[in-house]
Amino acid sequence: MTRPVYVLGAGAHPWGKWPEKSQLQLALDAMNAAIADAALSWSDIQALVAASSRFEGGMGWGLHANEVVQAVAEQGIACVNVGGACAAGAIAFQTAYSMVASGQCDVAAAMGAERMPKGFIPRPPGSPDDVTDPDYLRWIAMGATNPVYWAIEAQRRMHDFGTSAETFARASVMMRRNAVGNVNARFRKESTIEEVFASPMVCDPLHLLEICPVSDGAAALVLGTAEYAQRSGHRIIEVAGCAIATGQFGDPARRIPTVSNQVRPDVPHTSEVVTAVQRACTMAGIGPEDIDLLEMADNSSWHLLAWPELFGFLEPGQGDWMLNNGKLDIGGTLPVNPSGGFLSFGEATTAQAVLQICELAWQLRGDATGHQVPDAKVAMSAVLGLGANGASVILKA
Repeated sequence: MTRPVYVLGAGAHPWGKWPEKSQLQLALDAMNAAIADAALSWSDIQALVAASSRFEGGMGWGLHANEVVQAVAEQGIACVNVGGACAAGAIAFQTAYSMVASGQCDVAAAMGAERMPKGFIPRPPGSPDDVTDPDYLRWIAMGATNPVYWAIEAQRRMHDFGTSAETFARASVMMRRNAVGNVNARFRKESTIEEVFASPMVCDPLHLLEICPVSDGAAALVLGTAEYAQRSGHRIIEVAGCAIATGQFGDPARRIPTVSNQVRPDVPHTSEVVTAVQRACTMAGIGPEDIDLLEMADNSSWHLLAWPELFGFLEPGQGDWMLNNGKLDIGGTLPVNPSGGFLSFGEATTAQAVLQICELAWQLRGDATGHQVPDAKVAMSAVLGLGANGASVILKA
């Protein structure tokens, strides 16, 4: 038997490049902000779950929940470190949620902090040149950086639905427009379709401004029971749905790092995320028609068009019309990434999914200053991580 779980506090360090700050300092800044937002202190935190990566050192390749508590609050709390690449932050959230829901603790925090290497995300340092490793094959045999996968999907969409280069560019323009009022976003200047087309072509048809860069950043959330939620002073935000999933055999998606696969007609595209979304909706007892806003991983402008269709918000191919007619804007019928998304933040891998959920909480509390969706009551996140990891969270006010 589980019990309801609520978001008590949310905090983030602004995204950007912060060479003067360590990964630990970014984590502490986000954690301290989330704890203060919850009107609690470190002594109230009973468990900390950290999303981990291999991009920066630390104890156990960035498994730094233990480092955080050793820096500020050695009091015997449970520390858990989880992986999952770009989905790691949502997996950390789901783990913290489970600890509170199961009664293991009354207050638990989830966090992610990242300092990313410059340029395209590389092969993990020290990885063996093993011909049985698909990541080795895609980097060495194919030379396929991540945008190659997104460009393949974009080309397929152009073939299937007639999506134009201008529509892809307009998706990027919408993200930069949304981010103008978001103090945590890295890129807060509006762009134009002409500027998108003028940026370098990375992998046809995607230009530089149509793929997410990499950034440093950190985000944290504090979860707790109804008793703590009532004491927080904020509008009460419940975790209505929370799910993680992995991919299914036969998925037609070009999934990093897979270079080929067998397709089965009964398996959904990007099955790890679609399955997580479906499970979260089932847990919440709602459908896509009940969602007021969606914060989803937009590693490229293709994702902004395709993913709402995959999740059942739109019919296949309908994303183009919705975007071109302003229906995906902050004031539209389905606001997508009112935060500005990955395209405006730049991806800080393990922190990105935590930030998405922070954004959901701020929106439902009416605290998303500069990018607020009017009268939002139910909000969803969706994220994909290398290795066929998917996750989705639904918050309800």
